[in-house]
Amino acid sequence: MSFGSLGLSDELLKTVAEQGYTTPSSIQIEAIPAVLSQRDVMAVAHTGTGKTAGFTLPMVQLLSGGLSPENSPEAKIVRALIIAPTRELAAQVANSVQTYGHDLNIRSAAVFGGMRIEPQIAELAGGLDILVATPGRLIDLYNQQAINFDQLEILVLDEADRMLDLGFIDDIRHIQTLLPMKRQTLMFSATFSKGIKSFAQGLLNDPLLIEVDIDNSTVDTIKQKIHPVDKERKTEVLIHLIKQNKWPQVLVFVRTKREADSLVVELQNADINADSIHANRTQHARTRALEGFKNESIVVLVATDIASRGIDVNQLPCVVNVDLPFVPEDYVHRIGRTGRAGSSGVAISLFSEDEYKQLHSIERIIGRKFDREVIPGFEPSVAALAHPSADDADEEYGNFEPDPVSPRKGKGRGKSKGRRSRGSNSSPRKPR
Repeated sequence: MSFGSLGLSDELLKTVAEQGYTTPSSIQIEAIPAVLSQRDVMAVAHTGTGKTAGFTLPMVQLLSGGLSPENSPEAKIVRALIIAPTRELAAQVANSVQTYGHDLNIRSAAVFGGMRIEPQIAELAGGLDILVATPGRLIDLYNQQAINFDQLEILVLDEADRMLDLGFIDDIRHIQTLLPMKRQTLMFSATFSKGIKSFAQGLLNDPLLIEVDIDNSTVDTIKQKIHPVDKERKTEVLIHLIKQNKWPQVLVFVRTKREADSLVVELQNADINADSIHANRTQHARTRALEGFKNESIVVLVATDIASRGIDVNQLPCVVNVDLPFVPEDYVHRIGRTGRAGSSGVAISLFSEDEYKQLHSIERIIGRKFDREVIPGFEPSVAALAHPSADDADEEYGNFEPDPVSPRKGKGRGKSKGRRSRGSNSSPRKPR
């Protein structure tokens, strides 16, 4: 099937071709006609399968025929709102909107924290066709009377499962009360849990459900490896693998911000150009690190899970999990940064003996067992090579709830569930 059969306009087909995209993905084949028909949509598909283009392309087309903001008698209007859970994802989606909407004179912008709010207020003053925003900054702008939702036509919740993970559900419920009842609502998610189903209730009106590869299995283009190693030698093994394989780009995941910064120092001491991206870094530093990684001036980007959904690098060859995530779904999202849009990739996890619960949970959720591959010269202790039965793990796989903590202060900020930190090739390209 071609993009031409999905109902897109000639202008958009020209733009898609100019971007080098030839064949729509499964989610795009299902979602684009549904969005064009102006139905509410609940779509679930793996990361890296082109969900962003699945809603941005038809949105741009729908909005191109309406009243443009500059001709509206009301200032500050927003005709379509896309809410994303992280700054990096918001910037990535905004870039797609700008690319696809350029020839149709679509006015768009992205607003998120970590940046001065005054320029964002100024950009909103003239009105926009499409606004991409993170929840917190969107509420801040509304409270400053910088946005008018009276003419909103479309609401999109991107990566809805991550919004749930990060505790944004109260913010989204609050934002919903600010919007017109009559609108088209689209929800896109990488997983389809009970929480997501509950989240969707009240937000969508008789939605069309689109499910593409909704189990938590990983895509076939990713070769997955597990290397048992003693915990104290993980950094040493990582340095060995990077130098041995001569990867031009490696995305490395750790659990905590402190670990990310510490690992960057150790990599730099080993003459490996590295940088980190996590919530404690300024937006300027995060943007600079991501751009450096994309242009390959930085070889290794060390990230925490909060930033994983916004990292989109064409043909990224390798992802390394220095630590296995406590939430098994995060494993799927982490390694989904490679093997995107039909290209091949490698996902390597360094497994130590204290991570059996995480490994069992990951194996259960993706429906496969991993073979342990020992790296010569880095043989682990006997314990790390053992294969305990499932009876040795918790009966509730993936039930790694944090210890109770006092509620965070501030309106609309929930507590992230299911996390606990420790103290110290040439397939046809598909639009993203």
